[in-house]
Amino acid sequence: MMRKVLDGKLALVVGGSGGIGQAVAAHLSEAGCAVCIVGRTRSGLSSALARLHNTGHKEIIGLCCEVGDFSRVKQAIRQAVNALGDLDILVNAAGIQAPIGEFVNTDINKWSRNLQVNLMGTVYSCKVALPFLEKRGGGSIINFSGGGATSSRARFSAYAVAKTGIVRFTEVLAEEVRGKMIRVNAIAPGAVNTRMLDEVLLLGEKAGKKELSEAKQRAKVGGVSAGLAADLVVFLASRQAAGLTGKLISAVWDPWKTWDPAAIKEIMNCDKYSLRRLS
Repeated sequence: MMRKVLDGKLALVVGGSGGIGQAVAAHLSEAGCAVCIVGRTRSGLSSALARLHNTGHKEIIGLCCEVGDFSRVKQAIRQAVNALGDLDILVNAAGIQAPIGEFVNTDINKWSRNLQVNLMGTVYSCKVALPFLEKRGGGSIINFSGGGATSSRARFSAYAVAKTGIVRFTEVLAEEVRGKMIRVNAIAPGAVNTRMLDEVLLLGEKAGKKELSEAKQRAKVGGVSAGLAADLVVFLASRQAAGLTGKLISAVWDPWKTWDPAAIKEIMNCDKYSLRRLS
């Protein structure tokens, strides 16, 4: 029997109760990990665990936590580490999209809340998890970026700013922990049909004509498979991605499935897959 690429590894998926998070948890489990997911609400967490258990991932466990609250994140991650026995892999997949609309008309408290969950939630998880990964002798952190991080996204200002911040935070953190055998990368999962699609459809033209048109098309023909982002997470957490750190990788558009040690070495010697100003 072929050894699984992450056999015996211990993984925590923050935001694991969402559609993409569930796919990530399932794929990590199939790759050999013991997995704990963190969800924002008890009802959402219960539903996610039921779906995961019904599809054969009975060993996956879960915890409820508000990721925008540092004290709760600290408590949840410590509970997860106690339950798993240690920690090798941290995935930050939690996120919200609202508020949507022209910045001048948005509720500034909702705008701030978006950054608190998307950006600070990722920062909080990394802050708490890093000492455990250091003690373990290394590990992998995979942060979720997304729409608006590499180009302007009108009417989604808070989401775009938060996701851009995650990329730069990933780059800085990767540089700081490189000597501790911890790799930190960010991924863009692509246009997966999740509750965020429903938000755009519900708001209609308030989301902008382009966003609404694309949302309607995705609702008809389907979006990117959540499994593609989950496969990328497994790749980045495995030895196959050894040496790759501080990069933003698109699950859809980048040729990561073909990367071998030589390709990774070449990537690390240039600014590809990085947040940079074009001259």
